[in-house]
Amino acid sequence: MEDVIIIGSGCAGLTAAIYAARANLNPLVVTGNEFGGQIATTTEVENYPGFPNGLQGPELTEQMKLQAERFGARLEYDAVVEVDLTHKPIAVKTYSATYETKSLIVASGATPRKLGVPGELEFTGRGVSYCATCDGFFFKGKELLVVGGGDSALQEGLFLTKFASRVTVVHRRDQLRAGPALIDKAQCNEKMSFLWNKVVTHINGDGAVKNVVLQDTVTGDRSEAKVDGVFVYIGHLPNTALFQGQLEMDHEGYLIVDPFLHTRVPGVFAAGEAHDKHFRQAIVSAGFGCMAALETEKYLASLD
Repeated sequence: MEDVIIIGSGCAGLTAAIYAARANLNPLVVTGNEFGGQIATTTEVENYPGFPNGLQGPELTEQMKLQAERFGARLEYDAVVEVDLTHKPIAVKTYSATYETKSLIVASGATPRKLGVPGELEFTGRGVSYCATCDGFFFKGKELLVVGGGDSALQEGLFLTKFASRVTVVHRRDQLRAGPALIDKAQCNEKMSFLWNKVVTHINGDGAVKNVVLQDTVTGDRSEAKVDGVFVYIGHLPNTALFQGQLEMDHEGYLIVDPFLHTRVPGVFAAGEAHDKHFRQAIVSAGFGCMAALETEKYLASLD
């Protein structure tokens, strides 16, 4: 019997683990398929407090993990496949084991949203990617397209300029949504250019990506652009399918919680991008992880 299980190992899950461990709850963290969550696929993290020179995303989550383990948190490198919230104790089933727990913190995060266009699925891993850190190295001297207009699109686009000969950012509007500092940095990079009011409608190739079809969102005109790779950053979908029909969620699948991160099921809390679709920052997710752990501690104390 566990006191608390934490699903997810991003900033929210690992911060929850630190606080839960310091409260002597001996938390069990089920990491998910990829340790560290989205931040672990990010290159330069320049806005996390306490690191004036910035640091790499994987480095940040590794430090959080070591801190959590120092206080007694246990990490299982596994993924949850089923959760039963209909009775107490809560049952959590992974690929390799089944656990029972008095409380649960859902910090399962989100995954990149797909374009949903012909060729995307076919060429994923062969020119289509959602992770510059993972795949940028394979595109040395190549021409790349980055789809999106937010912070992630520009951060990853800037990283790709270390390898690519040219990085073109395609955005469906005529203004970027990213922060001013990032916009300035991107616009000053001689390897980066921008295509405004355009969407990708097809990804074509022969064994690997060769070109894309673009449609103008204002005129409707179509054109082709020769590229060797397409990196997609158009938002995320919450990893909450496990809880369909068991926890309340909005029309996009984000978990609905009260101001103290309680779901409607007693003893079940949410933290990070499983419920947060507004801020989507590492430091905010870490804060939510702290809150969820503190509330879990209070809940468990109430059971005594």
